[in-house]
Amino acid sequence: MRYIRLRFFIPYFSLLASEGCSFQGVPSFPVAGAYFPGWMVCGLIGVAVAVGLRMVFLLTGIDANLSFRLFTYMALGVIAALTMWTLVFGP
Repeated sequence: MRYIRLRFFIPYFSLLASEGCSFQGVPSFPVAGAYFPGWMVCGLIGVAVAVGLRMVFLLTGIDANLSFRLFTYMALGVIAALTMWTLVFGP
C-alpha cells in the first residue's frame, strides 16, 4: 500500500529536484544603496509611459475617442514594461 502512495509522489519530488536554478542571480539595479528587482523597475517605467501617453492623448484629443480608457492605458503600460524587460534582459 505504501508503494502505491509513494509512486504518485515520485514525479513531484523529481520536479522539485530539477527546479531551474541558475547561478547568475536575479536581475536587479542598485538604487540609493539598495537593490531593486528588474521587474519592479520595468513596471515603474511602464507606469510612467502609460501616464505620459495619457497626457499626449489628452493634448491631441485622442483620449475622447477611446471607449475603454482604463484598459487601453493599462495595456500600453504593460506593453512598455514588457518591451523594456525584453530589451534589457532579453534572450
